[in-house]
Amino acid sequence: MPLTDTAIRSTKPIGRTQRLYDADGLYLEISPKGGKWWRFKYRFEGREKRISLGVYPEVGLSVARHRRNDARQQLAVGIDPSAARKASKSAGVDLFESVAREWFAKHAPGWAPSHANKIIRRLERDVFPSIGTLPVGEIDSQELLRVLQRIESRGAIETAHRAKQTCGRVFRYAVATGRASRDPAGDLKDALPPPIKGRYPTITDPKEVGALLRAIDGFTGSFIVRSALQLAPLVFVRPGELRHAEWSEIDLGAAEWRISGTKMKSKELHIVPLSVQAVGILRELYPLTGAGRYAFPGARSLDRAMSEATINAALRRLGYTKTEMTGHGFRSMASTLLNEQGWHRDAIERQLAHAERDSVRAAYNRAEHLPERRKMMQAWADYLDGLRAGANVVAIGTRGVF
Repeated sequence: MPLTDTAIRSTKPIGRTQRLYDADGLYLEISPKGGKWWRFKYRFEGREKRISLGVYPEVGLSVARHRRNDARQQLAVGIDPSAARKASKSAGVDLFESVAREWFAKHAPGWAPSHANKIIRRLERDVFPSIGTLPVGEIDSQELLRVLQRIESRGAIETAHRAKQTCGRVFRYAVATGRASRDPAGDLKDALPPPIKGRYPTITDPKEVGALLRAIDGFTGSFIVRSALQLAPLVFVRPGELRHAEWSEIDLGAAEWRISGTKMKSKELHIVPLSVQAVGILRELYPLTGAGRYAFPGARSLDRAMSEATINAALRRLGYTKTEMTGHGFRSMASTLLNEQGWHRDAIERQLAHAERDSVRAAYNRAEHLPERRKMMQAWADYLDGLRAGANVVAIGTRGVF
């Protein structure tokens, strides 16, 4: 059972080392001479390790538990508490890498694991090798610019912008904690070419898509918002079309959603075949919002659609920045992966409700693509299920998912 201060005070030293266990790896080690040290036992990369959390009574039970919880949060995002401590206690306590890892350890527990892993990988790959060993307070804008230009030189312009954003946050943390006097990233506003316009930020790496889906399933906000997030990758309509979805347009029995042309960019009726998974999400949602007009109403009224910012705000809450993923990005995700998997281009374009660019394509009867689109939408949902489960899933055109 958990320790109490009374139990600690009443335990007397004996002729051997004693250990009084609390919970989650925390214990108090009492030496034969009466010294009392807090220890935290944990496993990292398959190895059992221990770190000291202070001496009792200078460090009381509640403080020791707080320190244990901090260490467990570091473990949750792949940080070895012992290595993090050594970095902070080294002579280079104010080096960029040690300050960056300290900043990361403080903020990462509140992010989605996939986002946290992406941030630390970017720092370790692109930033630490160049300026990690420099004092954080002595790095100027030109030194940081050289780091960013090396990233830019390989064509990764968006990555360079994201690295600049992350470094800026580290420098501002250093300023706030007295290790630096200013943020040099602020001087580099126009130093990089702008990201390529016309594309919404998205995620197309299958492993990262799976991590995003798992993060969405773990969303702890509104059930209505979580349902919208879960449906978005399955139907990949425009965000405005999703939030204005009306129950009168949805036929769960026929597994079909018919969006009125008045809501569509093309001004034409758009048919969205619903996978088994999409129907399941909507069936769970119906008892909550089915009495109103909209499937995804706002917080104040069942007869007003969800606000425009809700989906993106939810993604931010999950730890995804506006340069990494947006509500519109689910369309780019589906388009990229479905084309890679070999699905018929016309079926994909029709499902995305893209306007036809030539008279030949415009002449196709939309109904001719509907059977393939139904098959594609179910295969896509099954593929996403596989990614969510962490499987190595490969989808190959109309042959389905393996």
